Amino acid sequence: MKEKHLVWKTSSVVLAALLVLPILAIFFTAVGHTDDVFAHLMATVMPTYAQNTIVLVVSVMALSLLFGIPSAWIMAMCKLPGEKILQWALVLPLAIPGYIVGYIFTGWFDYAGPVQVWLRELTGWQAGEYWFPDIRSLTGASLVLALVLYPYVYLLCRATFMEQNVSLLQSARLLKCTPWESFRRISLPLARPSIAVALSLVAMETIGDFGTVNYFAISTLTTAVYDTWLNYSNLNAAAKISAIMLVIVLLLLSAERYSRRKQKLYQTQFNSHEDFRYDLSGWKKWLALFWCWGLVATAFIFPLMQLISYAYTYFEQSWTEEFRQYALNSLKVSLTAAIVAVSVALVLNFYARLKQNRTSVALMRLSSMGYAVPGTVLAIGVMVPVLTLDHTVNDIAKVMQWGRPGLIFSGTMFAIIFAMLVRFSAVAIGSIESSLNKVSPSLDMAARTMGCQSNSMLWRVHFPLVRRGALIAGLLVFIESMKELNASLLLRPFNFETLATYVYNYASDEHLELAALPAVLLVLVGLIPLVIVNRSLEQNH
Repeated sequence: MKEKHLVWKTSSVVLAALLVLPILAIFFTAVGHTDDVFAHLMATVMPTYAQNTIVLVVSVMALSLLFGIPSAWIMAMCKLPGEKILQWALVLPLAIPGYIVGYIFTGWFDYAGPVQVWLRELTGWQAGEYWFPDIRSLTGASLVLALVLYPYVYLLCRATFMEQNVSLLQSARLLKCTPWESFRRISLPLARPSIAVALSLVAMETIGDFGTVNYFAISTLTTAVYDTWLNYSNLNAAAKISAIMLVIVLLLLSAERYSRRKQKLYQTQFNSHEDFRYDLSGWKKWLALFWCWGLVATAFIFPLMQLISYAYTYFEQSWTEEFRQYALNSLKVSLTAAIVAVSVALVLNFYARLKQNRTSVALMRLSSMGYAVPGTVLAIGVMVPVLTLDHTVNDIAKVMQWGRPGLIFSGTMFAIIFAMLVRFSAVAIGSIESSLNKVSPSLDMAARTMGCQSNSMLWRVHFPLVRRGALIAGLLVFIESMKELNASLLLRPFNFETLATYVYNYASDEHLELAALPAVLLVLVGLIPLVIVNRSLEQNH
């Protein structure tokens, strides 16, 4: 048994080290020699990049609160017609990548778009005779990102509002509190921990976004990393900027933990068959419906209808051998990443199950760190050890006179798959951990009593019981890998495209019509995890 445990421990340590290696590589490279490129950037444009990033993050957080909290409270505390459909429809904007919504909104609201054309035809105004907000601006990018990220706030706040003690709400009504006073004085303060978590997620997604800000010509730290590596081919400067972004992410996570360090809210759930929700009527009901359905229509329904219209009109031009090849590339990368991520998660979780000590838990937490790292930053972190490995292999081959094998790691799918594994292993680890925690320890004792070894216990006892969780974990990793843009743009080999990079390339060249078909496919794939999350939320409540 000890020998088996040693094998599981060694495997877990090696896997955790590999998954945390890109993060360590960023800081190791960043503390090295400072070259002229980074010094020039710091002296010229870096303050502007940092300012734009801060303003963008704050704006998106504020708008996400504005969109998410009222919607969450309305759905949790009010009776509305069609609420069963509306409560999951409000989550749908998460399925559309922000850069796709940005391309569509630009087409609608730009000077040559249908909105301004209709406005000029209606009023007779000419160019320069009226003011119209510029969609391709920092404000426009903030609005687009908030529309696709507010579901983080909505999901967490709605769950919190639904879990709040019914007796508190009943007491507020006995004290003649209006719905607004009940929301402001009871529901909102109790939801502050969830709001802090949601805002940290929104902030990290905003910092890591590249497609939207690049198309809107907003220079942020993410675009700085991308430009430094691709335009200057300077990995050292890119690593230094990535390290700055990592520090910002760590500060955000620390601030989120610190903000709720003393907020321990124990809410006893008293079962009550009484429906305590407000029964809206008149203009209040229509205003609530207009607000919620307006968000869904603006952020999801209208953009999806536009994509479907483009895909139908330009189907013959889009359904090409090139498109099928890129879809196959995405399938291979995502499927491989999903299988490997589930395998890694099983090893780490099973070792934690065997030992149940701080070391095993620490290994799982270290392996999950990549999920908090923006894709662009992670790509630089992956590039450092992968290039080092390539150079080492080529040097050894040269010494042994085997010829030069070339870039067998950084020049193939290996780099992209490794990046997906580092970034999304946390999803698989969390899903399998949740399933494994439901397995009674008495089953482990019974298996050992019957002489079951560790390997046999994993495959004969645990794996059949966590199979559903493993399938969900693999599905989630597969979908997230299909949609990943930032890491794919930086790590893809020559003449290799995925569906995400294919959509980005066409759309950034103002050919969104030809990218509509793969974009619709990405949106449909992105709907699957939302259905899983919503069904889980409904089962819990």
